[in-house]
Amino acid sequence: MGISIGMVGMGWFGISFVRLFRDHPLIDRIALCDLDKDRLDWASKEFQITETYNSLEDICKSDIQALVIITQPWLHAPQAVQAMQAGKHVYSAVPVVYLPDGQQMLDWCDKVVQTSEKTGMHYMMGETSHYRAPSMYCRRRAAEGAFGHIALAEGNYMHDIDLPASSLREVAQHRWGLQWDISKSGDIPMYYPTHSIGGFLSAIKAHVTEVSCMGQQVPGDDWHRPDTIFANPFGNETAMFRLSNGAVARICEYRKIGHLGHEGFSLYGTEGSFVEGPAGCHWVTKKDSTPLTVEQMRDPLPPEVDEAYRKTAKSQADKDIYGGHGGSHAYLANEFVQAVAADRPPAVNAWQAVRYLVPGIIAHESAKRGGELLKVPDWGDCPC
Repeated sequence: MGISIGMVGMGWFGISFVRLFRDHPLIDRIALCDLDKDRLDWASKEFQITETYNSLEDICKSDIQALVIITQPWLHAPQAVQAMQAGKHVYSAVPVVYLPDGQQMLDWCDKVVQTSEKTGMHYMMGETSHYRAPSMYCRRRAAEGAFGHIALAEGNYMHDIDLPASSLREVAQHRWGLQWDISKSGDIPMYYPTHSIGGFLSAIKAHVTEVSCMGQQVPGDDWHRPDTIFANPFGNETAMFRLSNGAVARICEYRKIGHLGHEGFSLYGTEGSFVEGPAGCHWVTKKDSTPLTVEQMRDPLPPEVDEAYRKTAKSQADKDIYGGHGGSHAYLANEFVQAVAADRPPAVNAWQAVRYLVPGIIAHESAKRGGELLKVPDWGDCPC
């Protein structure tokens, strides 16, 4: 007997996951939920799913086992807590929560961890970087000991606010749900660090203990201003992290940058290194450099899952089989389903999820203090 999944949030990002959950061979019941009736009706017809709910409250009253919450970032943590308290396992889109106030974000991180532990419900954050091909490859090489001792990690999330392929101004406009109002502009780059640190942290199984961060105020920046709700003048933030294994990490969260956009990392060890750059991904040692393809780096999906996804994909292109964000979507869906079916914590459980987010919250506080070295709180390992 399969499991039951309810998907909450039928916006443009939510609908990109419906097929992957609907067609997973371990799922025998799927429902959709959205406050917007027209959007819900469209998704129900498009994906041929008849069970629908008009609110989170309604779907929480159902006997569905798990909920996939892909709503607005400031709603993630409150809705995840509500669902777990209702006896549902939870998959949440990234990040755990996103708010203008760092202390409130820390409080919600604590609530998510405590609720998962007290209720026994599994929580998973859908961090795409965890299931990009380079992360999978580095986890395998690290498990083999191929890196030796980790010396340095470098992570980047270069995403200019006016990047033509993905304008953050347009994203903000959709998220507010209102006609564009420049007074609501702004963001804090380090409050969303999960894409730049999730990959290498997953490989080396360490966490951040201390951080020093410098912020850059770019002349003429009309987005990052002290008079917005985020009260942040820094368009670019650069952090140096000390890790629990003795290594150092440097990450760049840049929103004012002349770049096509880049999300990725490099990882340097005493015996071998993984390097990602304009020429692609390479495994580098003291003797040679070997180029790597996505197919070489990517882990295989379980055969029955791979077969199911290929049957309903629009084409056999990777983007159609595996979904977006570097082909991570299929792996995210599979991990959550497998975790619920086996009643085990997902890889990016509540404890790991906050390790991907909290360092950035403290990094921004350091930037406000001119780069002061600050301790990063940690909730420990998943007690499972």
